[in-house]
Amino acid sequence: PMRGEPILAERYPPAATGRPRADLRLVLDGIIYRMRSGVQWNQLPREFGADSTVHGWFQRFAADGVLQEIWAALVAECDQLGAVGWGWQAADGVLGKSRFEGGARGPNPTDRGKSGTKKSVLVEQDGGPLGVVIAGANRNDCKLLDATINAIVIDRPDPAQVIQNLCLDKGYDNPSGEAACEAGGYAPHIRRIGEEKLDSWGNKTHPARRWVVERTIAWLQKCRALLIRYDKKAVNYLGLIQLACALLWYRRRHQLQQDERVY
Repeated sequence: PMRGEPILAERYPPAATGRPRADLRLVLDGIIYRMRSGVQWNQLPREFGADSTVHGWFQRFAADGVLQEIWAALVAECDQLGAVGWGWQAADGVLGKSRFEGGARGPNPTDRGKSGTKKSVLVEQDGGPLGVVIAGANRNDCKLLDATINAIVIDRPDPAQVIQNLCLDKGYDNPSGEAACEAGGYAPHIRRIGEEKLDSWGNKTHPARRWVVERTIAWLQKCRALLIRYDKKAVNYLGLIQLACALLWYRRRHQLQQDERVY
């Protein structure tokens, strides 16, 4: 069973009287369907139940922080199995369109100033998402780094005992990026503006560790409801991102379980 089921059962126990509560596992499946497909809520297949019920529970999950709690529980389980690489981490931001009014929106400098939302993501060594925040598309990546570090869903190892390196691109080569790394206890690895990475023969080489965050962002962008934001409420859009991050860790945990069965 998915890790979210016991969390949902604990947070929303069925009432002793009154109408029967909706099947929350089915509700969660409907939310995942909408996140992946990008359909309007009123176009959900009937197999998930009434669309108003699914949408109502989704808003409740997002407001109560349940989707982040599911994400954190899956990261914690993988961490207990030694499957979280804290030694090397990476962070980056990505811009996206935002169709309707709401919070965490701003003029997108890459889309003729149309309103958009930026996602700032921090991942571990193998690309597992650890923290995410959203803001207006006009916010610089470096200005969101401190909030992204503080948004990591589980407790990090003590930087005094485990050296944690943070790989960043040129957008963080400024005092704000440096200060956020220092406050977070990271050893920063920031590509400097104007710097080209060369090997011993003077040829350009590919970055070794920063690409994992770009790959994770690409995974998230495959979810059509995340690629283009249709949610008016910022907390709802963030909730969908948190659920997508949880699914990435669910897949990793599932793979770990499969490997244990093989051996």
